[in-house]
Amino acid sequence: MPASSSPVLIDTHCHLDFKDFNPDRIDVLEAARHAGVSVIINPGIDILSSQRIISLAQTHPQVYAAVGVHPNEASSWNEEIHLALRELALHPKSIAIGEIGLDYYRDITPGNIQILAFVKQLELAADMGLPVIIHNREASEDIMAVLTEWQAGLRNSGSPLADRPGVLHSFSGDETMVEKALQANFFIGITGPVTYRNAHNLQNLVRSLPLERILIETDSPFLTPQLHRGARNEPAYVRLIADKIADLHRQPVEEITKITTANARLLFKIGEKTLA
Repeated sequence: MPASSSPVLIDTHCHLDFKDFNPDRIDVLEAARHAGVSVIINPGIDILSSQRIISLAQTHPQVYAAVGVHPNEASSWNEEIHLALRELALHPKSIAIGEIGLDYYRDITPGNIQILAFVKQLELAADMGLPVIIHNREASEDIMAVLTEWQAGLRNSGSPLADRPGVLHSFSGDETMVEKALQANFFIGITGPVTYRNAHNLQNLVRSLPLERILIETDSPFLTPQLHRGARNEPAYVRLIADKIADLHRQPVEEITKITTANARLLFKIGEKTLA
């Protein structure tokens, strides 16, 4: 369906810079446009990927950048990286700091080093007035302890960011984590696994989420929705996630698209003229 007759969608998390898209990146962008995806947010995982993403965003109007150091890359963190990240965050198409957070699933970077890089990047986000994109893998308790304290500091300082601090990307936590996240004004990112046939716990959780706090994202090239499972994921498939959320909330997909697009625009401060 051409973009002109489709409700506007935003893929709030896609790794378009990854080598998986090297053979056909332009075609992937065109397919997304035809599916009604007018904006794609591409987060970084280290300083080099963040630089690549800025270049992509400069070349392709629909691509926006988040810059950051992923927890599995946190051992690279130093003052030079910090300063380089700050410089990248100043770019007009840098709209968030991410993806950042904690990953205790893979034993790649010691936890104390992950936390250091995480906290430093949260401080950078506060300084720059940019929301954060949060990666969490088996670290929910520590993640929420750090984020709750950070958001409280934003609130106490009168920062507007306290009302829209960021998104918990590809949410896989429980109801307790959701409650803490919503109390701290975070958005919840929903990805392809919500479409899986056996994802009953996640589907029940999504049913309980307020629509005004949901973002839809593909995490391409990973987490392909059920319909294309086994193949590479891509931004055009974000529509399948909207379809599933519509089914779970018993709402027309047009309403889900409208609300989640407005949510993304609010969090990342993307102007309406960008979505025309």
